[in-house]
Amino acid sequence: MQRRMGEAVARVARRVNEAVEAREDALDLADCKLVAFPAGIYKAMRSVAEGIHRISLANNELRALAGRFATTFSQLRELNLEGNLLHRLPEELGSLLHLRAINLARNKFRRFPEPLAAAPALESIDLEGNEIAEVPVEVLASMASLRSLNLRANPVCPDMRLLVRPLVPFELLLSPEGDVPEA
Repeated sequence: MQRRMGEAVARVARRVNEAVEAREDALDLADCKLVAFPAGIYKAMRSVAEGIHRISLANNELRALAGRFATTFSQLRELNLEGNLLHRLPEELGSLLHLRAINLARNKFRRFPEPLAAAPALESIDLEGNEIAEVPVEVLASMASLRSLNLRANPVCPDMRLLVRPLVPFELLLSPEGDVPEA
């Protein structure tokens, strides 16, 4: 058990060091068994954080994301948080002025993460495979840049399906009614 944890820490450190040394615009911490975003990364990436445009934290065990994440990586354009245990997002995520795409598929969201509504450049949101039953139509309609919202494999209630489609000016992906998981 400790050996595996040590390997995971070494993997994270190696990936962070590679991104810093190469001054890459991406940070890939997918599949690292993270339960939280390591606080040490903020300090390690201080000199290059403004240049990071893509971060993948997919397939970890994250339960929360701190507001500091959004303020540190303020130039983020793509964020992949697929396959974690998230059920809410920090308000600070709405301050990401350049965020265009976020993948929140296969998490634990029961509601649409409303901090996303404040992200002005957000074009694509993937919430497939969560537990969302109701969709905040007014909030979605106010998102001027939104082009695609994937809500497949969510228990979106039938009444909501009828309301949403005519009111949203973007591609809305829903599962066929027979394929909707029970809430």
